Amino acid sequence: MNDAGRGGGGGGGRRRCSGEAQIHRNSSSSSSSKESGFALVSLHHNPGSGCCFSKRHAAAGGRPLLQPHAGEPSREEGARMPAVGGSDEGQAPPGAAPSPKPARSSGRPPSRREGGPGPLLRWDEVPDDFVECFILSGYRRLHCTAQECLASVLQPTNETLNFWTHFVPLLLFAAKFCRLLLLRGAGDVPFHHPALLPLWCYASGVLLTFAMSCTAHVFSCLSLRLRAAFFYLDYASISYYGFASTVAYYYYLLPGLSLLEPRALSRYLQQRLGWHVDCSAPLAAYSALVLPVAFALAVACTVACCKSRSEFCAYPFAIRTFVFVMPLSMACPIMLESLLFDLQGHNPTLFVHFYRRYFWLLVAAFFNVSKIPERIQPGLFDIIGHSHQLFHIFTFLSIYDQLFYVEEGLQQFLQGHAPASPTFAGTVGYMLLLILCLGLVIRRFLNVPEACKHD
Repeated sequence: MNDAGRGGGGGGGRRRCSGEAQIHRNSSSSSSSKESGFALVSLHHNPGSGCCFSKRHAAAGGRPLLQPHAGEPSREEGARMPAVGGSDEGQAPPGAAPSPKPARSSGRPPSRREGGPGPLLRWDEVPDDFVECFILSGYRRLHCTAQECLASVLQPTNETLNFWTHFVPLLLFAAKFCRLLLLRGAGDVPFHHPALLPLWCYASGVLLTFAMSCTAHVFSCLSLRLRAAFFYLDYASISYYGFASTVAYYYYLLPGLSLLEPRALSRYLQQRLGWHVDCSAPLAAYSALVLPVAFALAVACTVACCKSRSEFCAYPFAIRTFVFVMPLSMACPIMLESLLFDLQGHNPTLFVHFYRRYFWLLVAAFFNVSKIPERIQPGLFDIIGHSHQLFHIFTFLSIYDQLFYVEEGLQQFLQGHAPASPTFAGTVGYMLLLILCLGLVIRRFLNVPEACKHD
C-alpha cells in the first residue's frame, strides 16, 4: 500500500521522516594545508522527499560523503557528483585544475545492461524526491523505460520487495474474491444479485489498492511528473478502499449490532444509567449519515495526502498516517458493541478478527512512522527488511482479517432479514461518484507546479 507511508506501500501509502540524524566521517587531508576536514551528512526535512540526505560537504578535497558498500563501484577521490536540483557541488582540492562537471544523475548512464534499469545508484546520485529516509543505496535511475521498470522487479533494488509484498497479496485476494463472487462461495446467489453489491464494492477497493501500490512502486522512476501522478493515484486508491469498507460495514455488519437497535440501546441506558431516552431518532440520523460522512472523509484524506507532497509540508509521514486513520473511525460502533453488549459472546468471529486487524494496523503504523529498522543501521536494510516492506506485510494481514469478518457478515445478511436491502445507487453509484471526485482532486494537484515537480 503506496502507501500511506511512502510517496506509498505502495507506496504505501512514500516513506518520510521528521527526525534528524547526523553521520560524521573524516575526510582526507589536503596536500597543501595538511588540515583534516570532515564530511557531514545530515538527515533533515526536504520539501520534495520529506526527509533526505543533505548533499553538501564541508571539507575541501574531501572523499565522497559515504563510502560505497562492498561490491559497489567507488568514485574518484576529490570528485563528487552534484545533487540534482541543488546548488551545492563538491569542491576540488586547492590548486587542482577544475574537473569537468559530472553528468546529472537523472540522465541515462553511459553504459547499462540491456533490458535492465542500469547500475543502481546511491542516495546522492538521484533527485531529492527519490531519496528515502535512511535508505542509502539500491536506487534506480530516473527516466527508466517501462520495460526497464518491469525488469527491475526481478532485480535487487530498494523497490523490489515493495512490489512483491503487495503483488502476492493481490493475487491471493483476487483468487478469494473470485471464489466468493463468481464461484458461489458467498452463498446460493448469482454474482449479479443485489445482496452482493456491497461485496463487489469492497472487492474493488481491496484489489485497486494493491494494484495501484504495485504500479506506483514499479513505475515511479519513469519521470518526476509520472512519479507524483502514480502516488497521487495511490493515495486515492487507499481512500477508495476506506469508503468501500464502510459500504460493506453498513450493509453487512452494522445492522446486526445491538448498539444500533433503538430498543436495545434504550434498555441498556435505562438499566445502567437510569436514563429514559428514546434513541430511535439519533440512531436513524446516524444510519443516514454514515455513507455521506465516509464519502467526505475519503475525499478529504486524498486532498491532505496530496498536499503532503508539497514543499510547505513539514511532517508528511505524520499527516498521512493520521488522515488514513480517520476513516477507521467509521468502525467505532463495532468497538462500542464489544464494550457494551458482549460482542465476544454473540459474534466471536467478528470480535477476534476485528481486534486482531487493528493490532496489525498499529504495528504497520509503528513501522511506517518510526523507520525502524533502517533508522538503527542505515544502509543495512536498503534491499531487504526496511520499514516500508514491513508496513506492506502488516497492512496485508490487517485486510486479510477484515475479509474474514466481512464474509461472516455477508453470510448472516443472506440468512437473516436485513432492514435495508442494498441498492445500485447506494453502493456502485456512490463508488462511481467517488471515483469522479478523486479524479478531479488528482487533476487539480497535477496542475499545481508547487505540488508536482516537472522534469
